[in-house]
Amino acid sequence: MLSEIGVTQVTIPLPFRLNHVNCFLAEGASGWTIIDAGLNTEVSRNSWQPLIAKHDIKDIILTHYHPDHFGYAGKLQQLTNAEVWMTEVDAHNGLTYWEPDSLEEVDRNYHMCGLPGHLSAKLTTDEESFNAQVKPYPQVNHYLEEGMKILFGKFEYEVIFTPGHSDGLITLYNKENNILFSTDHILPRISPNISYWFRGIRNPLQAFFMSLEKIKQLGVDYVIPSHGTPFRNANHRIEELLLHHQERLEEVYGYLIKPSTIYEVNSKLFKKLTIHETRFAIGETLAHLEFLYLNNQCKKELINGTWFYEAI
Repeated sequence: MLSEIGVTQVTIPLPFRLNHVNCFLAEGASGWTIIDAGLNTEVSRNSWQPLIAKHDIKDIILTHYHPDHFGYAGKLQQLTNAEVWMTEVDAHNGLTYWEPDSLEEVDRNYHMCGLPGHLSAKLTTDEESFNAQVKPYPQVNHYLEEGMKILFGKFEYEVIFTPGHSDGLITLYNKENNILFSTDHILPRISPNISYWFRGIRNPLQAFFMSLEKIKQLGVDYVIPSHGTPFRNANHRIEELLLHHQERLEEVYGYLIKPSTIYEVNSKLFKKLTIHETRFAIGETLAHLEFLYLNNQCKKELINGTWFYEAI
């Protein structure tokens, strides 16, 4: 299907359990366009080098600011002189998140979650370790806007804002052939990580639900994700994702019979995680707790610098 629509998938290995990211290359309106870039690693360099040597890259579209999509963009831009496009909110996040002031805030947030001191330090160090994999930063030349049309391969795609996984995540939809580049919004085998860190969209899980419903209205047939393989029938997968998170919310609520810290709830939800995975797990636990709080299903209280949640 990808070759039929004039798109080349560039699958770049990642050093995590989620061991790859799908980036894409196709002819655009004025040259060739890349969607997403991978981490700034030798693996990404080796993946892109033969492709940029053969194609005149004019544009780089970044679907969101997470390192596996954003990290190599700056270097790619230097090598190709391409213009970079992304949403304004995620451009801001990508250019500030790994800076010292931001990482200090990350560390303060870990302590508010009730993490043991040694674990908080390990998580902050893991966060800092991405510095080299996201720099040099790209110069963002254009902000993607809702409804913008982008020629990519044989067809034109509409930019659709689908916040949740990140505050400024986009997907790309071709109505003519009912095709969606779902990026990290809808994945075939895993639920996208939906995290909250006391900043950004106040209720990212609610935003994710609303974004899923937004795509559901389109009745998408063919889905091309950023992780995993293309699949059919987006609405079936959307229903699975909605059910998963409703079940997770019920599970979290059940742990709030007594006042509990974010870390205590996280420890009941997730087992045997690496440090890298623990960061995502805690952020996702917090997103579910905040959803319950903002929907008046639990209360929370800051006690000695640590948040405690309790069912109402």
